[in-house]
Amino acid sequence: MITHPKPALAVHCVIILSCLFRSALGAEPADELEPIDKEHLMAHYTKYEHMIAMRDGVKLLTSLYTPKDISEPYPMLLKRTPYGIRPYGVDNYPNPSGPLRAYGREKFIFVYQDVRGRNGSEGEFVHMRPHTSLEDNPNATNESTDTYDTIDWLVKHVPNNNGNVGMMGTSYPGFYTAAGMINSHPALKAASPQAPIADWFIGDDFHHNGAFYLAHAFRFLSRFGQTLEEPTRMRSLPFDYKTPDGYEFYLKLGPLANAEKRHFKGKINFWKELMEHGDYDAFWRARDILPHLNNVKTAVMTVGGWFDAEDLYGPLKIYESVEKKNPDGFNTLVMGPWAHGGWSRGDGDHLGHVRFHSKTSEFYRNNIELPFLKHFLKGAEDPNLPEAYVFETGTCQWRRYDAWPPEKAKDQSLYFRAHGKLSFQPPGADEGFEEYISDPSKPVPFIPNIAIGMTREHMLDDQRFASTRTDVMVYQSDVLAADVTLAGPITASLHVSTTGTDSDWVVKLIDVYSGDYPNPDPNPAGVNMGGYQQLVRGEAMRGKFRNSFEAPEPFTPGEVTKVEYVLPDAYHTFRQGHRIMVHVQSSWFPLIDRNPQKFTDIYKATESDFRKATQRIYHSAQAPSHLRLRMLTP
Repeated sequence: MITHPKPALAVHCVIILSCLFRSALGAEPADELEPIDKEHLMAHYTKYEHMIAMRDGVKLLTSLYTPKDISEPYPMLLKRTPYGIRPYGVDNYPNPSGPLRAYGREKFIFVYQDVRGRNGSEGEFVHMRPHTSLEDNPNATNESTDTYDTIDWLVKHVPNNNGNVGMMGTSYPGFYTAAGMINSHPALKAASPQAPIADWFIGDDFHHNGAFYLAHAFRFLSRFGQTLEEPTRMRSLPFDYKTPDGYEFYLKLGPLANAEKRHFKGKINFWKELMEHGDYDAFWRARDILPHLNNVKTAVMTVGGWFDAEDLYGPLKIYESVEKKNPDGFNTLVMGPWAHGGWSRGDGDHLGHVRFHSKTSEFYRNNIELPFLKHFLKGAEDPNLPEAYVFETGTCQWRRYDAWPPEKAKDQSLYFRAHGKLSFQPPGADEGFEEYISDPSKPVPFIPNIAIGMTREHMLDDQRFASTRTDVMVYQSDVLAADVTLAGPITASLHVSTTGTDSDWVVKLIDVYSGDYPNPDPNPAGVNMGGYQQLVRGEAMRGKFRNSFEAPEPFTPGEVTKVEYVLPDAYHTFRQGHRIMVHVQSSWFPLIDRNPQKFTDIYKATESDFRKATQRIYHSAQAPSHLRLRMLTP
């Protein structure tokens, strides 16, 4: 909740770094700060290293970069990370990145810390360390207490600090930022969890609705999961796939159990834990941070990207949870047209072949993030941030809202109809079903090109390659006579049957461009944007979890069954002259591992468990498959 005055109604403010910006806000955008380089860092900052003791005696390695100019006290910006704070040693300076590079001329005290058990810090590293309540165990240590103890030491021992601390980080450091907000230290005045992990089984990184994100988990853990003898000096080596083609590599891998037998061989501990916890059991529930976001006393700005392939669920849910549990606090959400961490680097004017017609990342850094930090840490002018600062894709403009989803957004259903039609009108009684054969030996690829891992661009890739496959059901609207804007979560409500006893169900919402949509100019890649089928949102559900993630259930072969699940929020306008398209399929490979289509523990499945299945999608008055959207009407 934003505590400074807000407009009574959601305001559609066009903010695209043009004359429209001045008319909407009455001011020019902030000047772009010149980023610093290594030479500037060495000339204007002094580096220190400290081993800071936590309440249980474990010491965490912490690096500080403090301004040499001591004419005034400065706030501190803290980042806690499992990825290392190299280079180590007070005489070794990095090529600055992130906030240090972007805001080095603003003169903060920049603080970086290795979390427990990683690199230079003592203790045991635990992935997504579960939060233990101090009420239940007063002697507990967790990421919240480690953050508290670190901040307490910093404000008492770092010379020339002004007593204010900000905390920020992206991805895993975003999780540590969110955890650090719990029972906030009084000196923590601003926190910005960016692409934070919230739940690794329901929606972030390694699982989406129980479906295993194979390519991402394998790539990440094959490197990050390695144990190093001298972690402060050595870097883990990337896995050698011996091919650039991930589809080929993972298909030849066969059942998931072969990854351990052929490649990891006991060396990647968390991979083994993944394989041992195939349901939403106590192991995963303990790693859900959402129930614990209490007593957040700091101002919060949660940041995410609409096209973040890794952590889109996390920022949306953490914003929502903080809002519900801390209704009197300052809590704002920023969502832009970015891939994972795209707001912190580059211009942000495009992703893949899709262009956004403005430098969205620069705008965010100069007009949202930096003013937020300066206001709460340095006492600068209030930037009057809205509750939700969100970029509308399709029309490519920033909007400001008093709530997310916008209060004006209303539920509307988009129905599957016979003969591949898609309509806002429900089906009649005799419209029946369509069917396709899902073959695990020939799964539907998730991208039209060759890549070894999960690509950033797949979140808005052209889907024309998939629309021609016989194992992808395609539903398409008529040409739109007016713009159609969705703003919020998307619920897939499917009525299906399968000849197997388990199945994955993948739903993709697609914007089909007009045939005369202009190509980029210049166009060195020779891309043809006319008829481009842009993925707006895609998400999977592992069918056996349709009623419970804790207690999976088989399908009864041939029986019509309802499968309903929520896709992450989108904010997109389908323009007049475009069409809306929906795909339904049962594989998305190797983004998601192959479902054997037999009810079994997939992590222990053998080759003989995999089988073809005939899948039916029903669209009748009795079984109306549809998407439920949150729509904004003019």
